[in-house]
Amino acid sequence: MLLSYQIEEILGTKVMQTSSLSGGCIGEVYKVELEDGREVVAKVADGSGATLAVEGYMLRYLREHSQLPVPEVYHSVDTLLLMEYIEGESELDAGAQEHAAELLAALHTVRGQAFGLERDTVIGGVHQPNKQHDQWIPFFREQRLLYAAHEAARVGRLPAAVLARVEKLAGQLERWLLEPEYPSLIHGDMWTTNILATYGQITGFIDPAIYYAHPEIELAFSTLFGTFGQPFFHRYHQLRPIVSGFFEERRDLYNLYPLLVHVRLFGGGYVRTVEQILRKYNT
Repeated sequence: MLLSYQIEEILGTKVMQTSSLSGGCIGEVYKVELEDGREVVAKVADGSGATLAVEGYMLRYLREHSQLPVPEVYHSVDTLLLMEYIEGESELDAGAQEHAAELLAALHTVRGQAFGLERDTVIGGVHQPNKQHDQWIPFFREQRLLYAAHEAARVGRLPAAVLARVEKLAGQLERWLLEPEYPSLIHGDMWTTNILATYGQITGFIDPAIYYAHPEIELAFSTLFGTFGQPFFHRYHQLRPIVSGFFEERRDLYNLYPLLVHVRLFGGGYVRTVEQILRKYNT
């Protein structure tokens, strides 16, 4: 429930109008028009496991460490996040996709000292561990693939037999995956509704799940639900050549992570998709 007096106290100006916005895995989302002319987004959650402070941290991290366009954060605690309102829709035409490729290629040049992050984060409201590793493949195996699979099994949405198959595949990742030149900063949740665009230009990225990774996991995620297509990948490849075998072999392996997050949240048909990928790798 949005409490206008809280926003007025925090931002020092009167709330003139509020309207509901779609999106957000945690709580409710509102557009708030203020007397001083500003427009802000307010995310509101109850106190039971809310993690909006983490979202605020991730947005601030991207603003401080990259040129990726993200909203300015005005206030963030677990139950309330106030940030800049950015105009835009999630319809990404060819021009917007090419612009996104340029922005993400630049983001992926931001180097970290290790894979992971200085603190844990969240993806879609689900805990995302970021214990730092010197090598990418062990990080992906332990902090992404196995962690997500065990979490999905813990809540009863991933059958034990499928978990065993994921564990078997996790022990063989070196057969297919590559170590990158360096850890790259990624947005981490390349879902269509997390990208805003207007008139063929990206206006902002929202709802990140940041850490330092192999950029291929970002590229893979962008294909899982049809976020980007040929215009994006053609432009990205011009700027940061994609090593052969990505689409044929590595993409599906990386997409096991977001799929297992969806299994953890929703179960159902996502388990079947996980099984299809496991069959591809003979597990």
